[in-house]
Formats: sequence, C-alpha cells, structure tokens
Amino acid sequence: MKRTTLLALKTLVWLACLWPLGLLLWGAINNKLGADPTATITFATGLATLRLLTISLAITPVRRLSPRLGWLIKFRRLLGLFAFFYATLHLFTYIALYAGFDVNAMAADIAKRRYITAGVAAWLLLLPLAATSTNWAIRKLGGKRWNRLHRLVYVAAVCAVIHYWWQVKPGVLTPLTMTIVLGILLLARPVQAWNQRRKVHLV
Repeated sequence: MKRTTLLALKTLVWLACLWPLGLLLWGAINNKLGADPTATITFATGLATLRLLTISLAITPVRRLSPRLGWLIKFRRLLGLFAFFYATLHLFTYIALYAGFDVNAMAADIAKRRYITAGVAAWLLLLPLAATSTNWAIRKLGGKRWNRLHRLVYVAAVCAVIHYWWQVKPGVLTPLTMTIVLGILLLARPVQAWNQRRKVHLV
C-alpha cells in the first residue's frame, strides 16, 4: 500500500474514532444531550468502547481471509487504544458524575451492583493492554509473552458485553447484535487455527 494512501486511511480512522466524542462535545455546547445528559454520555462512551473493541478484534480474522488485507493490522493498535480511551471516559463518567468521587460509594457499588463489577473488570483487563501497546513493550516482553498478554482483550470484551446486558432492563435486546458479532469473532479464532492445521497436514 502506498504511503499516501495509508496516511489518508489513518486520517479517516482517526476522524471516525473521534466522531462519538465530537458529537458529545457538540451536544454539551448546544445543550443537546437530552433530559439526562449523564445517561447520554454514559451510553455513548460505552457504545463507542464496544464498537471499537469489536472492530479491533475483527481485524485479525478478516486479514487471515486474504493476504491482500494484511494492511489492516496497521490499524488494530489505534482502534484498541481508542477503545481504551472511550472505556476510560465511560468509567470516569461514573466516578465523577454518578459516584461524585466518593470512594466508599464506588466500593459499595462494585460489591453490590454486578454490572458495575463487570464494567470495572473489563477496564482493568484493558489497562495492561493499553500500557503495553508500544513497540518498546513488545521488545521488552518478547513476542510470545506479549501475544499471550494481549489475548486478555477477548476476556475484556466478554466482560464488557456482560456489563451491557446486566445494565439494560429485562426484555431489552439492544446488546444482542454486539453479542452475536463478538460470539462470531471468538469462534473465528479456533476455527481458523483448525483450518490452518488441516491445510498443513494436507500438504
């Protein structure tokens, strides 16, 4: 892929990733966040986290379908970091606007409200992945250990979806689409690995 094309694609990805934040800022400035701005911010940042996390997870199975799609790997780190960025905004919204920075209230919520427990678990799992997203960290850890560590992203994604399900009211099915997509992505990894082993044995 040409350098100019790659630069243009990266610019578009940056703009797309910043779009949810831009909408929230525009809504805040123009008082367009609805009757419950805190709920609007919480939902928007949570949804952006899940979408970006899911897209980043989709890159590896998609690029394995065709060698021509190998350039997609250049965007996985960026998407993953933006997912962590929105996850942090999502968590900070809870800490600042719901809990009011009250440590005791937060500790009680984590212990009593399972959706908050799942959400905090997802963020804690993403934290070491974001912290080791640099080339220096890859060299320091070594490729194999780094890859093993970053498989936690699948656990984090599962926790995030569980957090979504536990937060909505009974009978609400809005998390279903994201759950199906994540399920397909989780299944794709062992299926593709099995298919690769089968091809090796056939050679």
